[in-house]
Amino acid sequence: FPPKEVRTAIGKLKDDLKSPQDYAKEVQGQYRDEQLARLYSMYESKLKKNNALDFDDLLNKTLELFYLQPDVLNYYRNKFHYILVDEYQDTNFAQYMLVKLLSDTHGNICVVGDDDQSIYRWRGADIRNILEFEKDFPSAKVIKLEENYRSHQNILDAANQVIRHNMHRKEKKLWTRQEKGEAIRVCLLDREQQEADFVCNEILSHIRSGGREGDAAILYRM
Repeated sequence: FPPKEVRTAIGKLKDDLKSPQDYAKEVQGQYRDEQLARLYSMYESKLKKNNALDFDDLLNKTLELFYLQPDVLNYYRNKFHYILVDEYQDTNFAQYMLVKLLSDTHGNICVVGDDDQSIYRWRGADIRNILEFEKDFPSAKVIKLEENYRSHQNILDAANQVIRHNMHRKEKKLWTRQEKGEAIRVCLLDREQQEADFVCNEILSHIRSGGREGDAAILYRM
């Protein structure tokens, strides 16, 4: 049971608001998961003994407080009349419940997000939060921000072609008032060393033909 793996598993369970007892009932008869439930329980006991919270508890204990003390929940409902959430596609179940509880009285909630940019499922993000937003908040008005001010149309056309293959998404089409721009080139390489060589050679070629180093920008995601 590598500690990092156990910590990640516990974090995911906390994101889903599952206590050690809930999880233990769920995995009865599955040896490894039963051991994980035991470790989860030990971990919680150690936290309590040290009067400590971990990162996930900052949300979970707040929710627990709201459920156990309705007067505290009502205080904060009346304190915050307007709620704005950015990057809503990256919220987890616990965050969703917090927003839902706080906004139930006034119903003044605005979220900003893009289901096509939901890339943090491995970190607990639940894309259903944004896909089912209108179901959870029936009076909500949806405003699609489809005009792009940064990229040329060729870039957006390529992006539209890629994201339309996403299985669960809200229909949208990115566009711009800018020109088409240069055609996109895709280069498939076997190794990262070849990739680095390719980028360097492209920049050198540009400089040799009269360009400047400052004309080049390298964008990458790891």
